[in-house]
Amino acid sequence: MSQVLASIDQVLQENACYTCSFQLEDVVLLHHLLERRPNIPVLFLETGYHFGATYEYRDRLTRDWNLNLHNLIPTRTAAEQEAEFGQLYLTEPSRCCQLRKVDPLFDALQNYDAWFTGLRREQSPTRARLEIFEQATLPGGRVIPKVSPLAHWSWKEVWQYARQHNLPILELYDRGYTSIGCEPCTALPASEENLRSGRWGGKKLECGIHTFNPE
Repeated sequence: MSQVLASIDQVLQENACYTCSFQLEDVVLLHHLLERRPNIPVLFLETGYHFGATYEYRDRLTRDWNLNLHNLIPTRTAAEQEAEFGQLYLTEPSRCCQLRKVDPLFDALQNYDAWFTGLRREQSPTRARLEIFEQATLPGGRVIPKVSPLAHWSWKEVWQYARQHNLPILELYDRGYTSIGCEPCTALPASEENLRSGRWGGKKLECGIHTFNPE
């Protein structure tokens, strides 16, 4: 891991940000990034639908690790969205993700020149060809580096690192969750082979932020 990060230190010291959902791999990478750039902007998608445990964990790490946290808030509150469109997470989950995740994030990314993520190949079949260095095209056509230093890490390695460094763990993992997003769209995994199989009732595996080459 140290060799990988050494090779991307130059990008990290530029106008870079890190998107963090406070899942385990995100916290593992966050721990590394903070050692190299303690003030890196940490972007959290404040959808209004996260587990209470996720919010408590986010706030605790923000305090204990002195995070430069930026909560990205959608145009509508969850209540306003439901009043206008109903429960989109049930009827049109992709539209809900677009409004509460994709749009706020890509608006925020316009302020940065590099984007770090905690994505891993093993997380899902859709991510099987993920590379450490990729390119992200923002609305308007500007292209920035998208860097996923844990791309080749296994779930076992993530847990080993967390335990070796005595990192605090989100309690939802003790309940059997392996991929954690908004509470209405997160269930226990349907398959041990696909860590994201508990998301969106099995109807999809991605919220729309990350797109991958299907070949």
